[in-house]
Amino acid sequence: MLTRRPGGEPFKIKAVEPVGITTRQQREEILRKAGYLQFRIPSEFVYIDLMTDSGTSAMSDNQWAGIMMGDEAYAGCRNFFNLESAVRDIFTYPYVIPTHQGRAAENILMLAMLRPGDYVLGNMFFDTTIAHIEHKGCIGEEFLIPEGYDTESEHPFKGNVDVERMEDFIKKNGASRVGMIIITITSNSNGGQPVSMRNIREVSGVARQYGIPLIFDAARYSENCFFIKKRERGYEDKTLPEIAAELFSYGDGATCSAKKCALVNIGGFIAVKSKEVYDKCLQYLVLFEGFPTYGGLAGRDLEAMARGLRQGLDEAYLEDRIGQVAYLARRLSEAGASVVTPPGGHGVYVDCKKTLPHLEMDKFPADALSVALYLDSGVRTVGLGTLAFGRKDAGGGWVFPELELLRFAIPRRVYTDRHMDVVADSMSSVLKDRGNIKGLRLVKEAPRLRHFLSTLEPLP
Repeated sequence: MLTRRPGGEPFKIKAVEPVGITTRQQREEILRKAGYLQFRIPSEFVYIDLMTDSGTSAMSDNQWAGIMMGDEAYAGCRNFFNLESAVRDIFTYPYVIPTHQGRAAENILMLAMLRPGDYVLGNMFFDTTIAHIEHKGCIGEEFLIPEGYDTESEHPFKGNVDVERMEDFIKKNGASRVGMIIITITSNSNGGQPVSMRNIREVSGVARQYGIPLIFDAARYSENCFFIKKRERGYEDKTLPEIAAELFSYGDGATCSAKKCALVNIGGFIAVKSKEVYDKCLQYLVLFEGFPTYGGLAGRDLEAMARGLRQGLDEAYLEDRIGQVAYLARRLSEAGASVVTPPGGHGVYVDCKKTLPHLEMDKFPADALSVALYLDSGVRTVGLGTLAFGRKDAGGGWVFPELELLRFAIPRRVYTDRHMDVVADSMSSVLKDRGNIKGLRLVKEAPRLRHFLSTLEPLP
C-alpha cells in the first residue's frame, strides 16, 4: 500500500469554509425529504462530503490569480491559447476543444465519431459514458481483466483491459462495427484502479492493427501516471510529464473532465490527432457549447484549467493525495469494512456484498450503507452498485452488476486526515449494528441514470 513521505501536506491553508453540523433528528428529516437519495441532500447539511471528487477540489493561489486574468472576449481569448498550450504539452495532441465539463466532451466526440449500431469497447465504463454510448444508438462492451472484479486481489493494475478477449470480439464481430475503443484512466467503476503502460501499448497495437480509434477517458490521468511510476518496472526514474506523453502517444485522442486531475471546479476538453475529427466536433461544439475558443466556459475558467493541468502532475501533491486515499482505506478496514484493494487514486471503495452480506442486491446494500453513514454522522458518499449499474430484463427482473460498491471519493486538497478519522469512526459505529441495516426499495425509478434521479425509502 502506498504511503506518504514523513511530514505534513505539501501545501498550507489560507482560506476556510464552514461546514454543516446537524443533529441525528435533523438528518432523519433531511433524508426523508430527499427521498433517501444522496444527490438531493443540500450541501449545507453535509459535514464531510465524499460523494464525488469531481469539481470539488480546492484551487491554488496561482489558479485564483489566473481567474483575475480572464479575457472574456467571445472569440480568440488569450486564456484559450494558454489552455491549448498546456493540453498540447501534456497530451501531445494538436487539436484542442474546450467544453464545460467531461460529459459534454463525451457527447460531442461520440456524435462526431460514432454511427448507430456501432460497438464501443473499453475496460470499464462509468455511468455517463455508457449512457452517452446508448444515447447514440450504440452498444458498450467491457473487457476488464478478471482481477478487476476481485475486490481482494492485489493486482497493481486492476483497470487493465483483457486484450485477448477484446481482440477475439473484434474478430468475431468485425472491425468495421467497432466505432472506438475507450480506456478509462483510472477505472472509476471498480475503485479508481490504474491501467499499466504495457496494457495501454498492447491495446494500442490491436487498435492500430484493425484501424479502430483509441480514445482515453482521461479525467484522472495524472493519478494513473503516478501509479505507473510507482508500480511499473522501467518507469520509476521517469517524470510524470514524460509518462503522460508516452501514455497519450498510444492513442488517437482523449476526453477529459478537468474537474478531477486538473483541479478546477468546472471545465473539460477534447483533444485529438485528426483534423477531420476536430472539424466534425466543432460543428457540434458551436451548437451545444459555444464558440471554439471558449466552449461553454468563461475565459477565467479556461485560465484556471490551464494552470491546474500542469499542477496536477506535481509529484509531491500526488504522493500526498494518493497517500490520503490509502490512509482512509486502512482506517475503514480497521473499522470492519471490506475495502477494495489495493486502494485506487481518487477514493476508497467498500465492497458491500461482503460488508453487508445479509442484504440481497435488490435491496441496494451500497445505498443503504450510504444512508446509514449520513444518518450517523452527516458524511455523504455514493453507491455504485445495483442502483447505478443494475438493469431490468424483458420481464422486469433485475440483472445485477458484478460489483456492489460504496464510494468514498476524496476531494483534492480539501480535507485533513482528522476528517478521514471521523469517517472511519462513523463506519465503525454503523457496522457494530450492521444487522439492523434493512436496505431500501425504489419508490420512483428514472429510466436512465437511475441513481441520480430516483426516489427510495427504507424497508421495514
